Amino acid sequence: MSLFAAVEATPNDPIFGLTDKFNRDTDPHKVNLGVGMYQDDDGRVPLLESVRIAEERLARAAKPATYPPMDGLPDYNADAQRVVFGADSEAVASGRVVTGQSLGGTGGLTLAADVYGSVSPNHKALVSTPTWANHIAIMRHAGYDVGKYAYYDGRTGVDIDGLLSDLSGAEPGTMVIMHECCHNPTGYDLTRSQWDAVTEAVRQRGLMLLIDMAYQGFSQGLDEDAETIRRLAAAGLTFMVSSSFSKNFSLYGERVGAVHFVCADADEAARVRTRVKTAAREDYSTPPLHGAQVVRTVLQDEQLRDTWTDEVSTMRERIKKMRTGLVDGLRAAGVTDMDFISDQAGMFSYSGLDKAQMEELRAVHHVYGTDAGRICVAALNSRNIDHVVAAIAAVRGQ
Repeated sequence: MSLFAAVEATPNDPIFGLTDKFNRDTDPHKVNLGVGMYQDDDGRVPLLESVRIAEERLARAAKPATYPPMDGLPDYNADAQRVVFGADSEAVASGRVVTGQSLGGTGGLTLAADVYGSVSPNHKALVSTPTWANHIAIMRHAGYDVGKYAYYDGRTGVDIDGLLSDLSGAEPGTMVIMHECCHNPTGYDLTRSQWDAVTEAVRQRGLMLLIDMAYQGFSQGLDEDAETIRRLAAAGLTFMVSSSFSKNFSLYGERVGAVHFVCADADEAARVRTRVKTAAREDYSTPPLHGAQVVRTVLQDEQLRDTWTDEVSTMRERIKKMRTGLVDGLRAAGVTDMDFISDQAGMFSYSGLDKAQMEELRAVHHVYGTDAGRICVAALNSRNIDHVVAAIAAVRGQ
């Protein structure tokens, strides 16, 4: 008898399982608004020009693929710090920031959970209601008791009063996972004043912030989208950040990310760095080389970096155009109560459609989004947006 005979199958991942259904659909008009990848107006994940040039340079100067350090390439980590904290960050200059190369943003979250879990006074974590489903899975896998804090207030945005109330009741030392920008799945972000209130609640309660920044540059701009992180660092708060280059470099399969620990001083940072290396060694030994080399090549060349910055702006503005086009199209089709989509930011929108409507979208109109009503605005284009508008209008009975 096989030793695997008693293994029970686990449910499909809600996002990748949706893609499997989409791939089996033979309808020529099908649209996948489930998976979180930016696509251009031709419906393709783009190869950025900055990345293409960097790849060519690396190919011409090919070198053996030796093991990198456990915490990643030092100059890549320094580049990632500059992108997240800014070129003139006091926290970075004083040695208070520890950065480790990670396996995308997911790996950054995992390393943060492992490192903090080895020293935290409790094993409790809080995530937003709703949040990216993998937040919960990652934290539970790392041994945390995962709870939730209020976030989404129907169609009006952020329930800041509920959020602050939940934080005020959290046990000291609890890790609180928050999105810096482009909240996944709702698209609603905290305002500056709301972040100030959250920061004060975190400080007073003795909580540990873990900020997930997977979409830097897709809301207002590369620097603007990191404003909160930079303000927190300047204010002397101790916290963690998981950052990703998957979206803004269109390097999804290369798994290029970083985890950052903002410490009280350089001595504390030196000790935290040993924990980062240990966690990386135990999880996967060392990170991959190629994607980090591509990002490093772009960020260390002024002309390539400028090209990349322009490309991020192009992606951001196209997403905004599709968001506006969706709202305008829905209004023209008689759906006048979904204008709130314009108030959201980033790749995703909480559409307000319920599970039955999302199932009808898939079954009847071959438009794929999650049961919770999340759709990827970045997957809309000039050829499919009219079909999506008509499909939503149909399930809304317009």
